[in-house]
Amino acid sequence: MTPIHRAPRYLAALLPVLLLAGGASAQDAAALQPVDRIAAVVNEDVILRSELDRAIANIRAQYAGQANQLPPADVLERQVLERLVLLRLQISRATDAGIAVTDQDLERAVQGVAQQNGMGIDQLRARLAQDGMSFTDFRNSLRDEIIAQKLRQSFAQGRINVSEGEVDAAMANASATASQQFHLAHILVGTPEAASPEQIAVAQKKIEGVKGLVDRGEMTFAAAAVRYSDSPNALEGGDLGWRGLNEIPPSFAASIQQMQDGQVIGPIRGPSGFQLLQLVGKRTQAVGGNKVTQFSARQILVKVDDKTDDAAAKAKIDTLAARLAGGADFAKLAGEDSDDATTRRRGGDLGWFGADTYGTAFGMQVAALSDGQTSAPFKTDAGWVIVQRSGSREIAAGDENLRAQVRETIGRRKLEEEWDRFLREMRGEAYVDVRGEQGQPIQSESAETQAEPAK
Repeated sequence: MTPIHRAPRYLAALLPVLLLAGGASAQDAAALQPVDRIAAVVNEDVILRSELDRAIANIRAQYAGQANQLPPADVLERQVLERLVLLRLQISRATDAGIAVTDQDLERAVQGVAQQNGMGIDQLRARLAQDGMSFTDFRNSLRDEIIAQKLRQSFAQGRINVSEGEVDAAMANASATASQQFHLAHILVGTPEAASPEQIAVAQKKIEGVKGLVDRGEMTFAAAAVRYSDSPNALEGGDLGWRGLNEIPPSFAASIQQMQDGQVIGPIRGPSGFQLLQLVGKRTQAVGGNKVTQFSARQILVKVDDKTDDAAAKAKIDTLAARLAGGADFAKLAGEDSDDATTRRRGGDLGWFGADTYGTAFGMQVAALSDGQTSAPFKTDAGWVIVQRSGSREIAAGDENLRAQVRETIGRRKLEEEWDRFLREMRGEAYVDVRGEQGQPIQSESAETQAEPAK
């Protein structure tokens, strides 16, 4: 049976298996069967055994007929549990920051999943039941993913800046007639922050063992990623998708341009551990045929200035966000309360604009939304903003649009690097108590203590 596509476009950066898990928060635990055991304690929250079993079952269903590509049962369980732990930590952090999902947001997301699969809501319900997932579990899981995405949006503000010099350098290095894209995959053997020499040596020995398996043809790169990688995308074979040079860390870009399809380089030491990188394929697209994305959106702005300090502006934007969550009309509210005189008379309408027209942080917020979705409040240089995206379109890229596209891709790369670092730090600071089959405490294994591949 073909699996349901459960991730709308604005959720594409999230881990697919998390949506399949149908999570239940600590507040839901009391409503579950008393026999349900705890799989892990994550700070003050819990992951139940039923959640973990359901997530593992869905992974196995995705690999039906290809079970030999999955790692041993204990390694698969550890990988899936780690994904659930990371999601729990993100939900907790988002809740502490006041990030929430409105019923309207959730209904739009459910509709999007149904439409993406060519189904109505009733058909989606029936299909989920066939797959063994209740509609309530599905909605709870989808809500968690939207919250995690909103946390990522909030994280981006103020942290990601792309200078004109960076754009100039990228434009100078680009071919005058063509743009190359590279399909990449990677395997990561992680090391903790401030790793000891012994931990580094163990990780290096493991990655060299993995590379030996791939070099000798004893295992495909994708299968090795599924079995041994510590990256969140391990169960997708380490696939990183298609990327332009501006989306690839500069330390890799020069080497990748010289690689042949299927070639593997590494081990390469990075901030998160040792990596192997494979070039799956490459393609060339004419610059004249490039497309850039434009968005249509409305905004409500609460300025921070001499009359209104940051705390007062934040309090006001939070009040407006609550009114929107209660069903208030966005255009009407923008016309009454937005401090942007230019757009206020148009109900906050910004018209069509490029991703960086109003700054990198603003553009990344809008890009992360789906059409019709409203953001959580976020801060810009002008003040606090709520934005509602109404549409998107692709247009031919001229010189200015190409420059905007380059700036956007550099920003995405920087965000990915910073977000990965943020997740590692959050995971390293967390209290995680992993339990056994009968709910008894056991000592968690780190990436550095996993079984080393045979050489």
